[in-house]
Amino acid sequence: MDGNDAAAGKCPVMHGGMTSTRSSVTSWWPEALNLDILHQHDPKTSPMGGDFDYREALKTLDVEALKQDLKNLMTDSQDWWPADWGHYGGLMIRMAWHSAGSYRMSDGRGGGGTGNQRFAPLNSWPDNVSLDKARRLLWPIKKKYGNAVSWADLMILAGNMAYETMGLKTFGFAFGREDIWAPEKDVYWGGETEWLGRDRYESDLEETLENPLAAVQMGLIYVNPEGVKGVPDPAKTALAVRETFKRMAMDDEETAALTAGGHTVGKAHGNGDASTLGPDPEAVGIEAQGFGWANATGKGHGRDAVTSGIEGAWTTNPTVFDMGYFDMLLDHEWELTRSPAGAQQWKPVSIDEKDMPVDVEDPSIRTMPMMTDADMAMKVDPVYREIMERFRADPAYFKDTFARAWFKLTHRDMGPKVRYFGPDIPQEDLIWQDPVPAGPTGYDVDDLKRKIADSGLSVAELVSTAWDSARTYRGSDMRGGANGARIRLAPQKDWEANEPARLSKVLSTLEPLARAAGASLADTIVLAGNVGIEKAAKAAGVDVTVPFAPGRGDATDEMTDADSFDALEPLADGYRNWLKKPEAAAMELLVDRTQLLGLSAPEMTVLVGGMRALGTNHGGTQHGVFTDRPGALTNDFFVNLVDMTHRWEKRDDGSYAVIDRKSGQTRWTATAVDLTFGSNSILRAYSEVYAQDDNQAKFVKDFVAAWTKVMNADRFDLH
Repeated sequence: MDGNDAAAGKCPVMHGGMTSTRSSVTSWWPEALNLDILHQHDPKTSPMGGDFDYREALKTLDVEALKQDLKNLMTDSQDWWPADWGHYGGLMIRMAWHSAGSYRMSDGRGGGGTGNQRFAPLNSWPDNVSLDKARRLLWPIKKKYGNAVSWADLMILAGNMAYETMGLKTFGFAFGREDIWAPEKDVYWGGETEWLGRDRYESDLEETLENPLAAVQMGLIYVNPEGVKGVPDPAKTALAVRETFKRMAMDDEETAALTAGGHTVGKAHGNGDASTLGPDPEAVGIEAQGFGWANATGKGHGRDAVTSGIEGAWTTNPTVFDMGYFDMLLDHEWELTRSPAGAQQWKPVSIDEKDMPVDVEDPSIRTMPMMTDADMAMKVDPVYREIMERFRADPAYFKDTFARAWFKLTHRDMGPKVRYFGPDIPQEDLIWQDPVPAGPTGYDVDDLKRKIADSGLSVAELVSTAWDSARTYRGSDMRGGANGARIRLAPQKDWEANEPARLSKVLSTLEPLARAAGASLADTIVLAGNVGIEKAAKAAGVDVTVPFAPGRGDATDEMTDADSFDALEPLADGYRNWLKKPEAAAMELLVDRTQLLGLSAPEMTVLVGGMRALGTNHGGTQHGVFTDRPGALTNDFFVNLVDMTHRWEKRDDGSYAVIDRKSGQTRWTATAVDLTFGSNSILRAYSEVYAQDDNQAKFVKDFVAAWTKVMNADRFDLH
């Protein structure tokens, strides 16, 4: 401190910093790379301990007793939240539906597979009003069966049992959903800063909904029940319904079946002033104990309940799974009206009193049925209308179609059938389960490795092909991966990310080797990548054997829903230094892919550095290949990245030059992804570990471990 500073009472050191009210690094530096999504579901958040195995716990579950307890609950009305018509079926179905309905096919996130509805933001979405009551009603059953059933399984099973008590024969049920223990705070649910804050459609046309989302507004599961942008227009709403359900992996018939089957039972609640509802579960005071949306309208429940703001039942008999929805929708003319809560809805122009549903509390009172704008879309849209007429003409066909669609809705994010557990698993293999036959295991692995090594394929070709086959895996819904060798089938064989010409060359070499050995092509592709890594490690002076477990099978075109695999197509791959659209946020896309692969930030770091050294860049570009020994599994990427004898300059094409400070000569070129591993303080710390003189062997060991994790990500038999 100089004299002037002392006289002024100033200090040249910055104060305030992290002692201010800002709570995170990204709030201070909003453009900083956020790696938090890679730390989600840290095992330290779980109270179960590292030794807990849910599948082992499931083996102790008395399934029939649990199902009976759930069925008994449906008509065991509680004073603190009475059941409509004495039956909780509608409430439990809505809970299960909204748990599963947050799934979106684009990135596989959401869905009922983790019990995430217990946590923010989902537990407080406007569309989930009063579902906290459903979970509280389930608590005595969860308490009784304890660790033997997860919340995730229990919530979905409650929906199944509700339907069965109302007369539907369900298609089946699988246990196996394991609970998470903290909010998925880094999942992108939308850019809004307030609930229902803006419409995500750029226009009223089909297919303009923002990717990767599958709901039209923050806090909704699908569409606004009052209409597009809250304006009733069934024809426009039909377009929104079609697009949102398509993003849920549902076709038109499944969409129509789910709409009809979901609205055959239960009711909507809007008999009061919605503005009087109290805070959501995350915002209530501690004395409320997470019991949200306290309702000051009348009794606050029963006939006075307010949830969606729309009021009324869809059918004459809302506790019976029958064909009443079709009769009500198709046999009446409808006109717009408003609920007591002010929501826009549709009512029959005329209706016989006997066809009206009774009041939820007093069966001597008849009430007006209603339809939402989404229901009216089923009548107005010609495609949906034809399906509805077909369903009405064939009740058995409708019930089977709905049961199958409900099973798909509630199991879509569980992944392949091999992950299912329990006595009620359907025997039928369904194409959306991405079936893969069991592969052979008795072949001579070492002999096949020798033949691959002698095939003339380069390290880069072997490793790139194995990586491309495995990198499609998504831990969000357990789809993709190397098992099945679908990289040789449409659409994957033609993806730009897979370099079709190189892929065809490698597969044409590996296929006869696989046949001769009696191995699956899926195994052979992975084994070929392992051979490439072992050769590259030896070239770097490290002898290593990459772990390998045979048993992958080869799927066929008939086992593959090619259209649904379009959602898995990579638009970027930071591991192979490729961006389809140069203006995209490359590093954010790499982090997102890393999280879907189930990798940590250190695993991402070591894989990127190793892939650069191996020369596996898409198209053979040299960006990031910071080594004079390409093809050898060295730590040169890290050594040269953090070496201050270099400086870095951005070039006109958006790439970077790595320049020797003394000579001024460009030694290498780089992308933003490459340099982020030196500029981001967290990633630089990892890079420095692998750049150390004593860590070449550690680098190879860690690379092999991370590589094997990716290759085996979809081998659920090994987990």
